[in-house]
Amino acid sequence: MGYLRSSLFFLFMVVTAILFALLAVLVWPFSFATRYRVISQWAKLNLWWLRLTCNLRFEVEGLEHVPRETAIVFCKHASTWETLALQAILPPQTWVLKRELLRVPFFGWGLAMLKPVAIDRASGRQALKQLVALGKLCLDEGRWLIIFPEGTRMAPGTMRKFGYGGALLAEKSGHPVLPIAHNAGSFWPRHGFLKRPGVIRVKVGPVIDSKSLKAAEINEQAEQWMVQAMSEITGQPEVLVERK
Repeated sequence: MGYLRSSLFFLFMVVTAILFALLAVLVWPFSFATRYRVISQWAKLNLWWLRLTCNLRFEVEGLEHVPRETAIVFCKHASTWETLALQAILPPQTWVLKRELLRVPFFGWGLAMLKPVAIDRASGRQALKQLVALGKLCLDEGRWLIIFPEGTRMAPGTMRKFGYGGALLAEKSGHPVLPIAHNAGSFWPRHGFLKRPGVIRVKVGPVIDSKSLKAAEINEQAEQWMVQAMSEITGQPEVLVERK
């Protein structure tokens, strides 16, 4: 039954992605706020369908920490789920992502309409400059910026040391960092097709004020909070691993 439910969800996700990509092209002439309002409905629709087909829902703790001002979000990366759920939890946003994703048919069209910070990871230090310049522009325009500082989806129980780019952007821009932890990887695995029923726990942490901190200090605070939060959510120690 689990495979049937997961198949129904996947089919719906693909079909609606195509439909919303075509819709994204139609709303291109409108403002970012209008485009986001329309395109983000795809994520919310799929979260509803996930709950209906796979009996997988989520609960959020710590919403009182969400600031009124535009923020940089450091989110745990373990699944596809968080890319959907953050659109239902937080204000209008865009993402730091690898440029290649914009070339994906249909899906990439919708991403492009939301003005992501698309960087060329192969360009080394130039990618950092791109991230800071484009990220500051995004934040100054009032769009929240989602960063997955681990850089890749990690298996449950492990956390990769954070990359430098997000913390450098926070230092240079002065915008606060909002850390978010969750255990979605235990229900929607990073390389798995089958979705397990249950309740995904999301924990929103206290804001990290970046105005008086260096990038290394911002990362240190965010990592310490994330390791602790993940251990509390899962009931198991979270292992911090070095970047390769």
